Amino acid sequence: MYISTSFITVLAATGTAQALQLSDVTTSPSNTKHTSACPAVWGEISDTLTQQFLADGQCTDAARAAIRGAFHDCFNGACDGSLILAGECSRIENTGLTRLCGNLGSLAKEKDVGVADLIQFAAAHAIKTCPGGPTVPVLIGRPDSTTASPAGLLPSGNTAASDLIKRFAARGFSAIDLAALIGAHTTARNRISVPDKANLTMDSTPGQWDNKYYAQTINGKAPVTLPSDKNLANNPLTGVPMRTFALSQGAWSLAFVPAMAKMGMLGVEKDGLVDCTSALPGGSKKRDVRRSNVFERMRW
Repeated sequence: MYISTSFITVLAATGTAQALQLSDVTTSPSNTKHTSACPAVWGEISDTLTQQFLADGQCTDAARAAIRGAFHDCFNGACDGSLILAGECSRIENTGLTRLCGNLGSLAKEKDVGVADLIQFAAAHAIKTCPGGPTVPVLIGRPDSTTASPAGLLPSGNTAASDLIKRFAARGFSAIDLAALIGAHTTARNRISVPDKANLTMDSTPGQWDNKYYAQTINGKAPVTLPSDKNLANNPLTGVPMRTFALSQGAWSLAFVPAMAKMGMLGVEKDGLVDCTSALPGGSKKRDVRRSNVFERMRW
């Protein structure tokens, strides 16, 4: 399907305005009752994660795993830490997350914090650590669970777009949310979905959080593209916003942040949670400001 550049440019502006409205509703701290200030231990955890997630000004494989781990803990049930506490990391659908599960499990014990909280905090931290990454609000106080979530509910790298759209809709996500969330593949590596291209990255700049993933997925120039991602690019419901995000990283950020915040709260009651967004990296370094999108620089 051909879509003119001028149409996409207009859509990008419209999408940005809609995303602004959505982020105002979804991520505003005033929508959640917070019982106290963020405990100091999360600042200590942030320092530890920075050492793991940043090297030579780029985000690392550990950061990539943390972003993926948040989705894998939440989507097949609830954000309850069962990925680690119930041994779900050993499942084939979680190939590549074993080291992350071990590291976060040990860190949670050392710092005496919840595993479910740490998984989501680590993902938000990893996103922010990657040069250009936005700030995803993170709340603390989720209950942990040692009961395994059902297996086989996570979509594979070969899933049809229509099936993906239905699965995400069943969890409360729109097609635009899905298109925005899939952009996290900007830092991802292929593990098993494309066997002859194992460990290749899904865009040419995996150490940065940028929108090259969208352009390179659409034009076929990525080192590797999952069949499911190509399916989404070819479906009008997700393909149009993906083309929008390829033109505007700001529009992507504004759609991604509320969608990711929503993902991190699946199956979790908001009342009584503590806002620990302040414990994430502050983005005050010149490298972070220079590589961030215009909306981040304006602190939107």
